[in-house]
Amino acid sequence: MTKERAGALIVLLDVMFAEHPARIADLAARHRVPAVYGSREFVEAGGLLAYGSSFVDRYRRAATFVDKILRGAKPADLPIEQPTKFELTINLRAAKTLGLTIPQSVLLRAEEIIQ
Repeated sequence: MTKERAGALIVLLDVMFAEHPARIADLAARHRVPAVYGSREFVEAGGLLAYGSSFVDRYRRAATFVDKILRGAKPADLPIEQPTKFELTINLRAAKTLGLTIPQSVLLRAEEIIQ
C-alpha cells in the first residue's frame, strides 16, 4: 500500500479481514491512507467510513426465511433476495487525522457519525 503510494483503500467484507478490524484500520491510519470499509466495526475501531448492507436487516430477512421453511416451504421455492437497506457510518476523528473534510451532504446521509 505505501510502496505503491495508494491514494485510498477499499476493504471488502471478507472473513480474512473481519477478524482484524482494529489492526487494518490502524495500518491505514498510520500510513495516512483514507479507507472505506464494508462494515461499521472497522469505523468503530478507528477507520474512516463504512458503507454496506445492514446486518440487522439481513438477519431479520433470514429469520423470515427460516420461519417460512419451518412452516413447510421448500427452500428451493423461495425467492433469492438481495440486501435493500444500506448503512453509512463516518468517523470524524479519523477524517480530521487524515486532514479530510466530509461534505455536509454526505454527513446528512450517514446512519451514524462517530465524533
